[in-house]
Order: sequence, then structure tokens, then C-alpha cells
Amino acid sequence: MGAHEIVIAAGSLPTRQELVELYDAVGWTTYTRDPELLEAAITGSTHVVTARYGEELLGLARVVSDGATIAYLQDVLVRPELQREGVGRSLVHAALEPFERCRQKVLLTDDEDRQRAFYESLGWTEIRDHGDGSLRAFVQLDG
Repeated sequence: MGAHEIVIAAGSLPTRQELVELYDAVGWTTYTRDPELLEAAITGSTHVVTARYGEELLGLARVVSDGATIAYLQDVLVRPELQREGVGRSLVHAALEPFERCRQKVLLTDDEDRQRAFYESLGWTEIRDHGDGSLRAFVQLDG
């Protein structure tokens, strides 16, 4: 399967079973412990794009946004066997396309070298490295 055969599209949401299989495939089991909650998170997202080969779900990206000033790139997942093939890059571009005019685009991700390299290749900057370093980011995670 080549990247040119993979279709990146918005409009139809994955089924609960497809979501569980994709999130499990990338090791995000915290999400799959409660499939109903995972499905609600995807359904409640502002914009969801998928990568499919035929009917097979290969990847997903989603954004939560006010549509005007801020967009949170919440999840970017690509099945491990297709990582580093351009699918993630295509998903991010498609997910953020409706939010080009938003000044703030925010992402929270794991502290892994591959993750950092991927997002930096897309023009993202860690908050501590942005500008003169005077910006701060805060998060409160429960559970």
C-alpha cells in the first residue's frame, strides 16, 4: 500500500470499534479503557480527519477549537507500520486547514525525540523555545 492510495478525509467518523483498534495499535490504552468516552471525545471534536486505505482506518487527527482564535491539535495517530510514510504529516495539514486563521495552535504530546522531530518538521515550537522564552504553558491532568 502506497501513500498515494491512502485517502485523507473529513466527514465520516470512525466507529467505536475502529477507534479502539487504532488507539490500541499505537499503545494509547488509557483511551481504550472506556470506549464510550473515547467515542464521545471524537464525536465532540470540532474537526476530525481520517486516513483510510479502502475501508481500513489507518490514522486519525482531531482538533478542538473555537474556530476563531485557538485550535488544539488533540490527537494524531498513525498505525505503527505506516509511521514515517507521510501519513501523519497529511493528517495534521488536513486537520488544521480549517483553522489557518487561528493565531494560537496548541499541542500537548509525549516527551519523545521522534515526536519532537515530527512536530518541529511541521513548524511547531516548544513553548519554552518560542520567542524570548517568556511564554508559559500550564496543564491540569486528572487521573
